[in-house]
This record gives sequence, structure tokens and C-alpha cells, in this order.
Amino acid sequence: MSKISRRKFLVGCSSAIAAMAGSRLTQLAFAEPSAASTSNSDVVVVVFLRGAWDALNVFPVLDGADRGYYEAQRPDLKVNLTGVNRALTVSNNSQFGMHAAMGPLKDLYEAGNMAVVLACGLNHSTRSHFDAMQFIETGTGGQAGVNQGWLARHLLTAPNAPSGIAIPALSATYSPVASLLGYDGTVTMSEPSGLAFNGHWKYEEHQRTVLRDLYDGDTWAFQAGTRTLNTLDTIPTGDYTPSGGAQYPDHSFGANLKAIAQIIKADLGLQVATVDFGGWDTHEGQGAGSGTGWNYFYNQLDTLARSLKAFYTDLSGCGGADYAGRTTVIVMSEFGRRLRQNDSGGTDHGHGSAMLLMGGGVKGKQFYGAWPGLAPNQLFDGADLRITTDYRHVLGEVLVKRTGQPQGNLSTIFPGFSNYTPLGLVNAKFSEPLPPAGPHRLYLPLVQRSSPAGCP
Repeated sequence: MSKISRRKFLVGCSSAIAAMAGSRLTQLAFAEPSAASTSNSDVVVVVFLRGAWDALNVFPVLDGADRGYYEAQRPDLKVNLTGVNRALTVSNNSQFGMHAAMGPLKDLYEAGNMAVVLACGLNHSTRSHFDAMQFIETGTGGQAGVNQGWLARHLLTAPNAPSGIAIPALSATYSPVASLLGYDGTVTMSEPSGLAFNGHWKYEEHQRTVLRDLYDGDTWAFQAGTRTLNTLDTIPTGDYTPSGGAQYPDHSFGANLKAIAQIIKADLGLQVATVDFGGWDTHEGQGAGSGTGWNYFYNQLDTLARSLKAFYTDLSGCGGADYAGRTTVIVMSEFGRRLRQNDSGGTDHGHGSAMLLMGGGVKGKQFYGAWPGLAPNQLFDGADLRITTDYRHVLGEVLVKRTGQPQGNLSTIFPGFSNYTPLGLVNAKFSEPLPPAGPHRLYLPLVQRSSPAGCP
């Protein structure tokens, strides 16, 4: 065996810990899940489309007076009703359709596993990406200075949160998201295979031994280091084969969704997960709504739709529909785009947007939300789609009906929010608030687990 210098060896050890520093592993629990430590509440996966997607072209209006307003304001960007890449028609709604690139998700819609909420979002006048994202991710209606995320407050108040779980929250990104700010049990990673020791594999066991000796103490730093090492033992890092023939696109968004699916199917007790997909700020070169040739917006939607379809297929192809049946995906953005196209072949910051829900518990094959209309006197500030559904009604309904979060906690999870009104988006999994499951406990590293039947 070739020799390695003490300095190089310790640098490799330190790098292994440093690589995990963003994960904030201060309340992780490491144990084989059991009946006492798992929950039948849904895994809530929040997909944030950063940059503000053009919901008016994702779900274009197809008829009536609003179709005329839409075509007049978007002569070059409109989604056509005929020809190549024309709008897709859907069941149970003749007024709205889907962009041609949404074909993979239309399949889920028609199967009853996807629903759409129109004219929804943050009911605040800001058109700043950063402010709007901050307000939404901290769960407010526009309140500044809030330093805790809505998902963090949900996890901290959930009465049925199981104890002794390995990964309660996962941020499938390169840095923690604001919605989980204030919850120190979050693991942040973009791909499980990336969680490994630096350096040659033959030194890995030596690195583990040295690091466990190095972090053998009672202080917060020592405990965090030990939990980081435990995480390396816990998270599956080998080759992963998606179930059901799922094909994830060769894109970071698809890879991150695949990582979430892998963690869900590893039965580590995951409660919430977040993933970002950027590039939706289409001020210029957005691309025609229909037609042929290279098209930026079409490509964005195509990646989104194929990735989400692969994720659902992966979960439903493992042990029947069990994993898909207990996972609810929420797709949202900070706001919508302006009705009128600009002079650069794009659209500027707008107001009302659309949200998409996907999962076995979703009352799919439906469009929800009151449509405000596109007439000049119906627009917000005379320019943008008006909001008729506060985004927190949608998030709140998922938490109450699919995770067992008491309705009375919503005012804590979403500061300043009142008059919660469910839209009927999801089936109720819990008929009444569940009793507390007890405090989280700290466990030793996981033992080797076997995959559920039918799972790779």
C-alpha cells in the first residue's frame, strides 16, 4: 500500500466534514425505522420555480372573451389553438388547456393524479423576485423580518411528527432554502452519491476512525461532527435504478428529484423535501407559444414535465402505488408574468400565477380557483392577472389533510394568515388532529436495511 502523508490524510478527513457543513445536522436521528418512529402522513415535496414562470402560457385560456384579450396582448407569444405544438385540451375543463410541452403531466392529470390552481399566489404588490420569494418561503403575506420558514414551523408544530427518524427534512439543493430556515434537522444535498469522503477509497475506513476519535466530545461541534459521520453511514450512496422504467432527464432538476425519490424509498422517515428549478425569468427570448424550432420556454417546460412524470413513475413503480400514494408534490413560483408581451420577445414581472399539485391523494383531473378574467378592468394594476386564492390556502390544505397538522396551527405556520378556506384539492387522510408522538430521540447509526418488495 502506498503511503499517504499525515497532512494529506487529515485534509481529506476535514474536507469530508466541511462538505457536509451546510446540512445543519443538529437533530438528526439514526435508527432503523419502526412502527413507533414512522408516520403515515404524506411526504410533502415543494418544487419552487425560481424566476416566476409564465402561468398564462402554461395553462392558456382557450375560448370566450378572455381568449381575445390573451391573443391581442400576446401576438407573438400566444399558445395557438391549431397547428404544431398547439394547446392541449384537457378533461373537465373547456376554458383552459395546457402548453404542448406539458404532455407528460397531462397524462397524470387525466389519470386523476394532478390538479391545477389558477389565479393564485402572494397577494402583495411587490414585483421583486427576492422579496416575493422571501415572503412566500417564510409563509407571510408580505411581512418583512421573519427569520423562520413555513416548513420549519410546520415540522416544529406537527403533532404526529415521528420520533427517531433519520432524515425529517431534505433540501435537494446546494444550499438550504428559506422555507426550512430555523429547522436544524435538515439535510442539504443535491445527490446522495456526492456524500462521500474526499480522497482515495482505500483510506476511507482510516478516515472514519480518525474522525470519530476527533469528534468524540460533548460540545455542539463534536456532536454535529458525529452526526455528519452517521449521515454518511445512513444515506444510500450506491448506484440507484429508478422503478417502473422511469427516465429522468439529464438535468440537475431531474437528478435532484431522483435523489428525493431515492431517500423516500429508503424509508428514512422523510417528512418534507424541497427542490428548486431556476431560469423562469423570461424577459427576453421566451419563444413563441407554439410552432417549431428551438424554444427556450418550451424546453424549460419539457424538462419540468418529464422530470415530474419520472418522479411519479419512480414512486408508483415501487411496491404498487404506495410511495406515490403518500407523497404530495406542490409546484409553485414567486409570481406570474405580465399579460402583455414586451418588445424583447418576452414577458415582464406580473402578479397572479398558478400552482400545480401532484400525488396519490390529490383530487386530480380538475382546475381549481376563481378565474378573475383578463379584461382591462379585471387586471391587477391594469396589467396583470389578479390573485383570487392566497397561496397559503393551498399549502394549508395539504398540511391539514395530508400530514395531520391541526388547522389551529396554521396561524402559527403562516403568520398573519386567517380565514383558511380549503379548496377541496386533496383527499383528507386525517379526520382529526393526532396526539403528539413524543420528542425526537437520538439513535446510533443505522444498520444495513433491505429494500421493500419490488424496489431496486
